[in-house]
Amino acid sequence: MKVFQDARDYQILFLSLFLSLGVVNRDWTLSPIRVVLIIIACLLVQFLCESLTHYQQKINTLINKNYNEKILESISFQGWKSALITSLGLSLLLRANDISTLVIASAIAIASKFIFKYHNKHFFNPANFGIIGVLLLTNDGWISPGQWGSDWLYLGLFLATGAMVLKKVGRWETTAVFLSTYGILEAIYNYYLGWNFEVLLHQLMTGSLLVFAFFMLSDPRSIPDGKNGRIIWAITIAFLGFILGNLFFINNGVFWSLFIISPLTILFDLIWKGNRFRWRYSINS
Repeated sequence: MKVFQDARDYQILFLSLFLSLGVVNRDWTLSPIRVVLIIIACLLVQFLCESLTHYQQKINTLINKNYNEKILESISFQGWKSALITSLGLSLLLRANDISTLVIASAIAIASKFIFKYHNKHFFNPANFGIIGVLLLTNDGWISPGQWGSDWLYLGLFLATGAMVLKKVGRWETTAVFLSTYGILEAIYNYYLGWNFEVLLHQLMTGSLLVFAFFMLSDPRSIPDGKNGRIIWAITIAFLGFILGNLFFINNGVFWSLFIISPLTILFDLIWKGNRFRWRYSINS
């Protein structure tokens, strides 16, 4: 298997780098055992769900006597890279007092890909679903928006690596439109309130927002297929995230916005047609 032919290889490398820097240089209270448990939980649930899906397809094939050699082959655990990316995203963004909260987030994040699908396409970003899921189900989880501080070295690293991933994936307009729209809305609101430019810069340069924009919002497997659909989808998420955060004072409003808007991906795909994105070495992850 060739390394770095798949855009997910870059995502795994960069997210692992962010996580290592955060633990070593930012003095996060995130123990390695928690990261390991999140990774194991995501990979295990991915394998179990793939196995169940495979055997269900195999049974249906035998019942219908529609023999398909690919389905009858043994399970190949194709989605492990996507599961690993989800685990790294959860490790970066989600915090909790109880380890079980992190395990629950991991399990429901991966399971959402196999449960919430339309025409064999999942419409929730797994990490986003896991985070919002535990925020709804427990009183233990939270997102730490200021964990990266305001160090320009880290912010520049997010921008540079995020741009590389977007180039590989080819969905750059989603992140660009979201950040532009969200930034303009925040700028107008800050001007209305009479706040200075430093406040706006702090709001737009938080590590969690940049990870969200570059590594979550641009997930090519769960966003609309058509370019026009992705643009309108990104604008909608930016507007709702701004409203939730500034008018309803909901922390991390953009994460809630993505969760709420995600089911509309089905409608957007019906209105604005586009080619379905597929990873280079996998068709079901």
